[in-house]
Amino acid sequence: MITRHNWSRSEIQALLVQPLVDLLWQAQQVHRAANPGYHVQLASLLSVKTGGCEEDCAYCPQSMHHSADLGGRPELEVEPVLARARAARDGAPFEAMLAMVRGVRELGLEACVTAGMLSDHQAQRLAEAGLTAYNHNLDTSPEHYDRIISTRTYQERLETLGRVRSAGITLCCGGIIGMGEGPADRAGLLAVLANLDPHPESVPINALVAVEGTPLEDLPPVDPLELVRMVATARILMPHSRVRLSAGRQQLNREAQILCLLAGADSIFYGDTLLTTGNPDVASDQALLAAAGVRVLQESSQPACQPAAAARG
Repeated sequence: MITRHNWSRSEIQALLVQPLVDLLWQAQQVHRAANPGYHVQLASLLSVKTGGCEEDCAYCPQSMHHSADLGGRPELEVEPVLARARAARDGAPFEAMLAMVRGVRELGLEACVTAGMLSDHQAQRLAEAGLTAYNHNLDTSPEHYDRIISTRTYQERLETLGRVRSAGITLCCGGIIGMGEGPADRAGLLAVLANLDPHPESVPINALVAVEGTPLEDLPPVDPLELVRMVATARILMPHSRVRLSAGRQQLNREAQILCLLAGADSIFYGDTLLTTGNPDVASDQALLAAAGVRVLQESSQPACQPAAAARG
């Protein structure tokens, strides 16, 4: 299987718009070669700091620029992440994050966080603390980005990805569809991801969950087959990356989710909450995987991803 880092947008757009049955067949061949046995990794996500973000991402209810209501959420009592967070609460937020990473690693688990832009020094300190992976999504194409976010540039995001790589930390990097972008923008996002060398180890594919109080609250739901197309194309472009079926999954019926698994998704977030939006419950996911006939990936260690923090097993 040839791994490429020189995909053109025209090639990617041709993949995205080809007949769905042909796209699925091509993605199936790649996925079966890269993931024999059809194993799916389960990931759970825990937000240890919710709301009050200074960025103005148009899709996000955590931004202080929007009127979305994040109140009334019960306090999460999850150890050891919150125990470490409480122990470090008198320190600076970044120091608290380092303490959480060390605590998770001391338990023999992998650790993944997402905390926005990083300096070289911060990336190096996270590596020294034992961080396994860093999540930093590009969200959309370079051309559509300014319509979604104004407080940070696309180039700043790319520079953070480079700093994470230079520090020896693996990347979790993907995007969101359904934010008013066109087919060319979806191809553009995938082109940036697929031409990173090496590819991100993890590629979350999200569908917009339009939250009241955000600028994108009135956008219509994404056609589930468009999400299937994104998953399949990502699998073809990045054969050995873990393609994560992420936000928006609660809006998909069982058959659409199984199509995504068929198309090349080999990880799902489970648990009834995904940061600030709903997610199918664990029992529903167990039934889904059983119906699809896929196996849960068993690994010797489980990562934990976010302030947000997530556990993957």
